[in-house]
Amino acid sequence: MQNKALVVIDIQNDITKNYKTVIDNINKSIEWAVDNEIHVIYIRHENLSPGTRTFKTGTRGAELVPDLKRVSDHVFTKYKGNALTSEAFTEFIQNHGIDTFYITGADATACVKSTCYNLRKSDYTVNVLSDCITSYDLKKMSSMIEYYESKGCAIIQSETLTV
Repeated sequence: MQNKALVVIDIQNDITKNYKTVIDNINKSIEWAVDNEIHVIYIRHENLSPGTRTFKTGTRGAELVPDLKRVSDHVFTKYKGNALTSEAFTEFIQNHGIDTFYITGADATACVKSTCYNLRKSDYTVNVLSDCITSYDLKKMSSMIEYYESKGCAIIQSETLTV
C-alpha cells in the first residue's frame, strides 16, 4: 500500500440529502484508490450531545449510507468535526506512514473543513476532491473551495486523479 489515503467523511444516513449528487463520484474515487493500492478510510460522526436527533450512536442515522461502496474495514468514529480527534484514525495514519490525503464527504462547511484545516496544520498533503464533497448549504461551496486553497489544499476533480 502507498503512503496515501482516500478519506470518506460522514456519508451517513443522517447527512444532507445533497450527498446523492456526489455519491457516484465518491464511489469512482474509491475504485481509483483500490486500483492504485491507496488506503480507503471511512469516517463516521456520532453525536453524544443529550437531546440530539441526528447521528445518535447505534441508530440507522449514524450508519454509512447503503449506496456508498465499502472496500475496507477502516471505519473510524469521531465525536467532533475534526477526524483527527479520533485516536484510532490518527493511530492508523501513524502506523501506515500516511502523509497524503484525498478528501471526500460532507459537510464541506463543517467536518470536511475542520479535517482539512487540521491535516494541513499537521503538515500533511491534502487534496480535496471538489466533485466529491457537498454541504447542507450548496451556496457556500465556492467559498469553501477558496478556503481550502487558502489553507494549502490542492483542489482536484475525481476524473483527473493520478498516482
